[in-house]
Amino acid sequence: MLMNIERIIYSVIVFSFLSCAKQRENITPPAPAAADFIMTDWSVDKMGGSTSYSNVSQNPAVRLQFSTSIKRGSATAAISLKESAGTALNINVSFGNGDSVLIIQPANSLQYLTHYELSVSGALKAVQGGHLAADAKINLYTKLDSAQKFPALSDEALLTLVQQQTFRYFWDFAHPVSGLARERNTSGDVVTSGGSGFGIMCIPVAIERSFITRDAGLGRMQTIVAFLKNNARKFHGAFPHWLNGNTGEAIPFSTKDDGADLVETSYLVMGLLTARQYFNGTALAEYKLREDINNICNQVEWNWFQKNNEPVLYWHWSPVYGWDMNMPIRGWNEALITYILAASSTTYPISRTVYDTGWAQNGAMRNGNTYYNILLPLGGPMGGPLFFSHYSFLGINPFGLNDQYANYQIQVVNHAKINFEYCKANPRQKFGYSQWCWGLTASDIPGGYAASSPLNDLGVIAPTAALSSMPFTPVESLQTLRFFYYTLGDKIWKNYGFTDAFNMSVPWFADSFLAIDQGPVVLMIENYRTKLLWNLFMSCQEVKAGMRKLGFTGPGL
Repeated sequence: MLMNIERIIYSVIVFSFLSCAKQRENITPPAPAAADFIMTDWSVDKMGGSTSYSNVSQNPAVRLQFSTSIKRGSATAAISLKESAGTALNINVSFGNGDSVLIIQPANSLQYLTHYELSVSGALKAVQGGHLAADAKINLYTKLDSAQKFPALSDEALLTLVQQQTFRYFWDFAHPVSGLARERNTSGDVVTSGGSGFGIMCIPVAIERSFITRDAGLGRMQTIVAFLKNNARKFHGAFPHWLNGNTGEAIPFSTKDDGADLVETSYLVMGLLTARQYFNGTALAEYKLREDINNICNQVEWNWFQKNNEPVLYWHWSPVYGWDMNMPIRGWNEALITYILAASSTTYPISRTVYDTGWAQNGAMRNGNTYYNILLPLGGPMGGPLFFSHYSFLGINPFGLNDQYANYQIQVVNHAKINFEYCKANPRQKFGYSQWCWGLTASDIPGGYAASSPLNDLGVIAPTAALSSMPFTPVESLQTLRFFYYTLGDKIWKNYGFTDAFNMSVPWFADSFLAIDQGPVVLMIENYRTKLLWNLFMSCQEVKAGMRKLGFTGPGL
């Protein structure tokens, strides 16, 4: 009996096992999930290998290659073309190569010099299932519109137009109380001492070019000089970088830069002396103006800024922080005029030793290397930003000028030519650089301000750089002026002349104007045309004496 029961149990077990095995044989395993796919190649107008494309046509063809065939219905939701501001554009999508290739084109022509972004999201699906494994973004920067924006003018007429329109910054936009130049077109009551010096120098140009009358120019100068004499805060005779145009109180340029700025003061004094030489009439008003200018200039205690009689001048002094900024003025840079005026002072002069030891560093400011086969006598590699060769030489004529350290004509001409050759060669492949579009100097940049140069190339061109080099590189500067006006004029030519800077790679065009950039445009174009400012400033007897004391030789000295 027991044996029969065991046989029955065994039979049940065997039957159950065989039955389960049979069932397993009849079960179909689930299909594996479709693999995601990738974009294997892409191009824009047959240009490949990048995620950013410059100089793109108005009707580009963007070709996208995928590792599998794409489900057509998914393309519309997955692919978008947007302007940098975020506006979505209509696109046309076509397919090729078994639907593994998509050709995307804008339904309407793109705008010139505009940034667009083409996006492909993971919503893109394959015919066999699966999604794009990683989102893709391609930046498109459209090309420049080469059409001429304004009617053609003679070069002489164009130069006059540029000077007249740029001068309006200092005339129409001058501070209504002080007559001084606002730092920039958004500065309100903040006026700049150095930029005002440049603006003062523009007044003789405006009179000679009949932009204003002599009486009007004299009246503005009387307003400015009275404010500087009676209202403007001074520190040992020197002016702060910024002033309140209503009250004359110092406005801090930075935390510790709340007092004297000797370099900015030198630009202002250069402007005042130039105006003094121009308003040389016998009428009482002009005589009184000259007397007041002399009083202001003679109060600057240049040698006090040697800081305890050190053989070097210091840039800043604060009534709160003293000499804490600790910035000696050493060459080569934009401050040659500071040492020349300090040596020229009839009241607080510096000695030749301060120039040789402090500024020239006993010859250490020499360079002597060549760049693009062009010799650079002074300064750092490649010359630095171009304002180094502009600010001091608004008044100082470098042609034929020498001292023991350099021939200054070679210095400023070759500095400008190196800057030109660098932009022409464009070793960093910045979009828009060419022999027609060049000039690296200090200017506004997207989101800030920087001193651009061949060693600090941010892709930003400042019109003041090439235009203020006009006396040094007349052919190169004139052709660039034509390009700025006729080709880029719809972007950068505004009510006060050319705006401060632009970057065609981004693209970005400043809407700002800065006094220290607008002034040199007016003045250096005039020096190119007539040498007016050079003749006026270099006619100052105390300047001649000071330059001779420092060892300068040249015409008129």
